[in-house]
Amino acid sequence: MGNRGMEDLIPLVNRLQDAFSSIGQSCNLDLPQIAVVGGQSAGKSSVLENFVGRDFLPRGSGIVTRRPLVLQLITANTEWAEFLHCKGKKFTDFDEVRQEIEAETDRVTGANKGISPIPINLRVYSPNVLNLTLIDLPGITKVPVGDQPADIEHQIRDMIMQFICRESCLILAVTPANTDLANSDALKLAKDVDPQGQRTIGVITKLDLMDEGTDARDVLENKLLPLRRGYIGVVNRSQKDIDGKKDIKAALAAERKFFLSHPAYRHLADSMGTPHLQKVLNQQLTNHIRDTLPAFRSKLQSQLLSLDREAEEYRQYRPDDPSRKTKALLQMVQQFSVDFEKRIEGSGDQVDTVELSGGAKINRIFHERFPFELVKMECDEKEMRREISYAIKNIHGIRTGLFTPDMAFEAIVKKQVVKIKEPCIKCIDLVVQELINTVRQCSDKVLCPCVMDMLSCVSVLTHVCHVLFTILPCARAAPA
Repeated sequence: MGNRGMEDLIPLVNRLQDAFSSIGQSCNLDLPQIAVVGGQSAGKSSVLENFVGRDFLPRGSGIVTRRPLVLQLITANTEWAEFLHCKGKKFTDFDEVRQEIEAETDRVTGANKGISPIPINLRVYSPNVLNLTLIDLPGITKVPVGDQPADIEHQIRDMIMQFICRESCLILAVTPANTDLANSDALKLAKDVDPQGQRTIGVITKLDLMDEGTDARDVLENKLLPLRRGYIGVVNRSQKDIDGKKDIKAALAAERKFFLSHPAYRHLADSMGTPHLQKVLNQQLTNHIRDTLPAFRSKLQSQLLSLDREAEEYRQYRPDDPSRKTKALLQMVQQFSVDFEKRIEGSGDQVDTVELSGGAKINRIFHERFPFELVKMECDEKEMRREISYAIKNIHGIRTGLFTPDMAFEAIVKKQVVKIKEPCIKCIDLVVQELINTVRQCSDKVLCPCVMDMLSCVSVLTHVCHVLFTILPCARAAPA
């Protein structure tokens, strides 16, 4: 299990993760963690609930996990849960934990089955858990439901890849035993980023639901698709057990009995089951932190020096310094330019879902409003032909010409151009008004209370430095 310093490092790394999550900033550190990957209904939620010994995750059809759930399990004498976005509020009723996860998910993604990469941070303190940090990712899906976009599969895949592509992330690939292992979405994604199987831990669920006469012995013995860290089989509660509120402790006892009594798994019984999986993950994460500690510590120190220099710059801040004012003005102009360009080009970080604005509205004016104004103009073709005829004859005078003179063409065109002057001016006025609105929006964003922002930044940096200073002594004490 490692020494005491290593065991304390996992909660401290959790604190660092929480610190950056709470201020909405990325720490740019590849924190050692375990990402749970699997298809819909693969049994990911049941595995996590078995670790805790409580029903606390949302359930239902379709995509249930629609935001990454950073689940921090911490050994404690009493059992309770805490959300990062509800800091200080203790949840002792795990039905309320489920309701809070659903409410927080809907707050960001809406109730239309949409997804979001913004994580929900949940800590569970319990005497029944070992120190672990797991990230439950949305289940891999193929077909969009409800108001989901057509590319929902690619969105989920991209979100999963953001986590598992990091070398510091272990991959817990959950696959049901009653499907072909060669077609496992979880193992396929894991193989894309970990072709040698160095970071992947296989979990085989639903072993009790396999067709009669078949078993997953070759898989669990790591013979079929070998992984360096191997496979562990588990038996979760059935939907009938969940609906009937079957106690998880009773389910764990039934799982143990299943492995001891099944002829294909009897010899593997001691290395199968949820309790063994939790112990293995705790040990694997501890060893993984130990292996990545030298690079992790080096990057922490580099980040700390960078933050310290930035904090020192704000400590010496003087509002009346001319160079400061010039620098601030240049930064504001640059920021204004970037925001204006994004709003016109349509790549802004804040997308308006209420009405068209910026470049989109200008595009609509040119391609819809202006053509509509032109169509409204009346043109008498008979009168036009008569004017062309008179123009040609008047230019030729007493002569009879064989070709249409250029002056006749210019005279007719100028007259028509005068007619479209009014729609053009109306179009220009609309575009200018939208540009004025865009400039105003960009100005409001740039001309914020700068002093308050700087004070807030100093507070944030102080908090981050405090967490970093807390972790570094432990990191130095831990064996490399």
